[in-house]
Amino acid sequence: MEFKFGGSETNQKTVLGHPSGLFVLFFTEMWERFSYYGMRALLVLFLVASILDEGWGWERSEALLLYGWYTGLVYITPIFGGLIADKIMGYRKAVILGALLMTLGHASMALEVTADPFFFVGLGLLIIGNGLFKPNISSMVGQLYKTQGKEKDAGYTIFYMGINAGAFLGILLCGYIGEKVGWHYGFGLAGIFMFIGMLQFYFAQEIFGRIGLSPKNAEDFDDALEDSIEDTQEVIEEVIDDAKKSKVTSDRLKVIGVLAFFTIFFWWAFEQAGGSMTVFAADYTDRVLTGSGASTFKIFNTLLTVVPLAIITWVLLLLFKQTFSKFSLSNLLLGSGFAIIWGIVIWMLVREFSSEEAEVPASWFGILNSFFIIAFAPLFSKIWQSKYNPTGPVKFAIGLILLGLGFGILAFGSMGIPLGAKTASVSMIFLILAYYFHTMGELCVSPVGLSYVSKLAPVKLVGLMFGVWFVANFIANTLAGVTGSYIDPIVEEYGMSTFFMIFTLVPLAAGIIMLILNKTLLRMMHGIR
Repeated sequence: MEFKFGGSETNQKTVLGHPSGLFVLFFTEMWERFSYYGMRALLVLFLVASILDEGWGWERSEALLLYGWYTGLVYITPIFGGLIADKIMGYRKAVILGALLMTLGHASMALEVTADPFFFVGLGLLIIGNGLFKPNISSMVGQLYKTQGKEKDAGYTIFYMGINAGAFLGILLCGYIGEKVGWHYGFGLAGIFMFIGMLQFYFAQEIFGRIGLSPKNAEDFDDALEDSIEDTQEVIEEVIDDAKKSKVTSDRLKVIGVLAFFTIFFWWAFEQAGGSMTVFAADYTDRVLTGSGASTFKIFNTLLTVVPLAIITWVLLLLFKQTFSKFSLSNLLLGSGFAIIWGIVIWMLVREFSSEEAEVPASWFGILNSFFIIAFAPLFSKIWQSKYNPTGPVKFAIGLILLGLGFGILAFGSMGIPLGAKTASVSMIFLILAYYFHTMGELCVSPVGLSYVSKLAPVKLVGLMFGVWFVANFIANTLAGVTGSYIDPIVEEYGMSTFFMIFTLVPLAAGIIMLILNKTLLRMMHGIR
């Protein structure tokens, strides 16, 4: 009997028109992103919090530098994680091992109150675990579909929504508990859901049939490693040969290089979100609301939390209907995770409504990115499919310009902050607008960049070119932390407005240059749109 989808017979049962296995991966990825973004939301805030507030009392420069290296390295390890899965253990084992290492990493960070080494060991485990988990679960999504058409594209879109759902809930709940209850509880909560995600995947993995199993020809580690080195050398040699033999291939690879270079400027500024923008939210933003303002925020925050969670729970029930009889333990674990989430959400909302005023957590602003993506991604998708669809370089330019405008709003809002001020009470509307423009920019750059890498690179070089893309992201994230670490000396000598103006002017300039290069890059794409 010919199956429509890859995987087992159970995987042929559909949820929202897609194989059930997609939603096993959806929820596994959701829990992983919950843990990653939940921890990320707390990292800088914990490091700079005073000893009296149970933080480490680091200087902002030290905290932002560590943040930059951490977020940078999580883009490097997937290159090796994908290679190890391809040659040695297969996607499934890599996902499970990666999830286990990240669970241990979060557990180590939850012990930060007793010893410093646990914290840094935890970060290391998260970086390594992410490298094994991230590229391989994404690869399994693609193998669920036997065709390369719109059905697979839609599958990846649903999977992307799982990423944003996890980021949203992780920042919201880990951030709230970390700031309001205790840092180690926030770090620990991230680990709990990473553990649930790992178990849920482990006990449901038979739904994938042979998808993601260990490669047959990987007899031992040494042989596999030697083969991978030889394969890499062959690919590099092929790049050189293609560049010599084919002007079309050479031009297209150069376009990938140009796009990768300009994406550095985008993520360098964008990744201030978890660094200097979090510092700005904590120390320079008026986050205390009273009277009607407090009531309005509480109602908005309730809707913002409950509606997406209700939708995801409905999807969970659809998955239960199709897979419970075969994978009951996995479903029970998944259901227990959602029961805990609902319990925390209800507790949080009741706690907030019992207070006359509302103090918005500094980490709360991070959820706006995920919220705006979920709200506006369908609109951007329709625009890209219409006659108004701009070229790739123009999309990049628009994204960079929107990003610059977002920082321009922060620069404008910071104009009243005195030189060297350590605190201020700027209206939160400036941060909200900044996140809005940044997210609109992200929707122009992030999916577009990955799409063009797959379109422009020859089939045998796609993996290498994605590696180049990851390296560009590593550079961007690391530079984001390094640049952000200069916030104090810049604020002391030139002011907070000048600090944000740096992130305004550089992306704007990069966007204008991309507009100028548009026609040249289009010619070098040789017909690819």
